[in-house]
Formats: sequence, structure tokens, C-alpha cells
Amino acid sequence: MSAPDDGPPSRDGFARWIAGRASWPVLAAALLVYVLSAGRMLGVRRAGMDNAVVVRAARALLEGGSPYADKRFLYLPGAVFAALPQAPFGNATLSRAVPFATAALVLAGVVLAMRIFDVRADSRLAAALTAGLGLFLPFQSIVHLGNWTAASAVAFPAALLLALRGRWTAAGVTIGLAVALKPMLVPLLLLLVLARRWRALAWAVALPATISLAAALAMPRPGLLLTKTLPFLLHGQDDYAAPFDASWTAVLPRLGVPHHLAFVLAACAAAAVLAVARQRWRRGGDEALRLVECGSLLMLAAFLVSRPSFLHYALVIVPALVASVVVRDAAARSVWFWMALLPQLAGVAWPELGSARRHAFKDIVMFTGMAAVLAACAWRSRPRTAPTVTVSGAVYSLSSEPGPRDPSEMR
Repeated sequence: MSAPDDGPPSRDGFARWIAGRASWPVLAAALLVYVLSAGRMLGVRRAGMDNAVVVRAARALLEGGSPYADKRFLYLPGAVFAALPQAPFGNATLSRAVPFATAALVLAGVVLAMRIFDVRADSRLAAALTAGLGLFLPFQSIVHLGNWTAASAVAFPAALLLALRGRWTAAGVTIGLAVALKPMLVPLLLLLVLARRWRALAWAVALPATISLAAALAMPRPGLLLTKTLPFLLHGQDDYAAPFDASWTAVLPRLGVPHHLAFVLAACAAAAVLAVARQRWRRGGDEALRLVECGSLLMLAAFLVSRPSFLHYALVIVPALVASVVVRDAAARSVWFWMALLPQLAGVAWPELGSARRHAFKDIVMFTGMAAVLAACAWRSRPRTAPTVTVSGAVYSLSSEPGPRDPSEMR
């Protein structure tokens, strides 16, 4: 009788147990929680409103207008053409279908995140993560909005999985296609730089540039992207979106910090996280864990300083980080990692933070907390130079295995 496939034998007891196959009732219950969480958005007013903005831009293009005449359309030109298949459907139909389509994309990202660490899609960990996402406020937010960040939630683990398997060019193509829809994964370009995968970097840059240029030439007044949309986005959008922005540059001024000082603090924090990401890459170790933690640090550096930074951005990195718990040295095994996510548990009332316009105070705790935990773990386990001793004129490291000696050195 063969042993169950619970992953690599090097895993400890906890990892082997949680990566093992879950029973069908457990899997069914997890999927039920997930589907019900997505389905509850059907009765919510303006469900799928972020997706509706992109569809409205596609319809404007079909009518001969410029998609960028709508200040709410903030994506690159390629997104307009990607939304064209939705244009013929009515708003009522889309509002019912988009929440489930968004949930399906996030679930696909969960499966890919599991594959990075060679964990079964029907494992106990996958079931726990699926049910947990159903109670996770960022998931409920992205399903409610129908935000295209869901595409990045698939592309992030897909690119890392391809890189883990040595298919770096395919990883670069995946990043490039995701950026062409929404420039969420731009920080992952730095991962390609750290890995010195120049061909993959070229694909990741050339694809969105080519697609955006071709799409821009095919639409009226594409210059509005530079003259109207980009300034609107760089200023953190408007008063409607500002309360939901969880970046340091948006939240710190709400706590009384001057705007210029908030920007300096955010830039310093982002620079520190980038430095830690470089350190994490140089440390090495388990390759899957290195890719996930380094990639997540790069994304978190952007979330801290960029405007806007919304809570559903967490879905890009959280599934892969949670999947990394099967690795002994993973930051996700720290209790502080889970403490950073705790405020995002649905159904838990937090005094003075229950309203939607104050939710950003919990969101900044999540982003900053995850970055701090990842940084602390990377710093504590940084490589140290091993002490050396000199024996008969030869230098030996106390942490290395003794190599064969030249007979002449033993005289």
C-alpha cells in the first residue's frame, strides 16, 4: 500500500498534515462558504461597479467616443478592448455574473498558489484558505466591486510558478499581459532584475507597451490618458476614493501628519522594504519560498507608497503567502502575520472603524504588518559570514564540510 502524496518528505509533521487531502465534506463546506460569500453580493446595490466602468469605456469606444473622457476609467488602453466581449450584455446581467466571475478568478489564483508549494488543490490547506477567503473583507470587496485586480490575483502566482519551473520567459509574458490590463504587477519587474532574467524582463516591458500603443492608436483622443487620467490617478483620485486609500501617503495625513512628511515617511518605508526584498533574494533557501516572499515584499513596497492602495490589493499576495506555511522557515508561520490579517475578518466589529470611510485604518495595519513580518523574518535569517580558522596554512570554514586535502599539505 503506497503512502499518500502529502508533498516532499522534508516537510515537518504540521506541513504534511495540512498539505494532506481533505475529506469531501470539508471541501464541500469550504466551497459553500466561498460561493455564499460571493453570492451575497447579488443583493448589494451597484455590485460590479468597477467592472462597469471598464465596460462603459468599451461601449464609449464602440460609439466613437474616447474611453478616457470618463474620469473613472483608470486602466491602460488594452483594458478597453479586453472589455469589449462584455459590451453587448445588459447592466443587470453583468451585475449578476461579475461577482461569480471575479470569485472564480480569485479561486484560480488560490489553486496556482498551492501549486507553487506542491500542495494539492483538495488539501486541508486549500480548504482552509478557500473558506477563510469567504470571510476575508478584501475578498468581499473585490467581489462587490468586480475589480480587475482579480486578473493580477491569478497572474502573480502563475508568474511565480512558471519562474519556479525555470520558464522565466513565460513568466515575463504573464507579467506583461497582466500589466497590459492593469499595471498592478509592475513591481514584479524588479524580481526579474534581481534574478537577472533580461529576456523575461524585455517581454514584461515590451508586451504592455506594444499592446497599449496599438490600442491607443485605435481609439479617439488617446492623449487624455496623459493629460487627464494620469494626473487624476497620481493625485489619489478624488474625495470619493480618498477615504478608501490605505497607502501611507493617504492615511498618515488623516492622523495629523503633514502631507510632505507623510510622503517622505512612505518613501522611506518603501525603500526599506525594497532593500529587504533584495536581501531576501540574496539569502536564497527554498526557491518557492524565496520567489513568493521576495515578490510579496516588492508588491508591499508599492502598496505602502503608491496612491491609491485599496484593501482588495491584498488578494494578489495573500494566497501565495498562506500557501507558504508548509515551508518550515516561512514568514506565514509567524503569529504576527496572522495578527496583521485579523482586522480583516468579516463580522468582527472594531470600535470607531466600522464605517467604510474609516476602513483604511485597518487596511494600513494589514499592509504594514505583513511587510514588517516579512522584513523581520528576512532580516533574522540573513546569511552570516562563518568564522574561519587557519590550519597548516589553509583556510577552512567552521560551517563547511571538510574537502579533500592535497597530500602535500598534510606533511
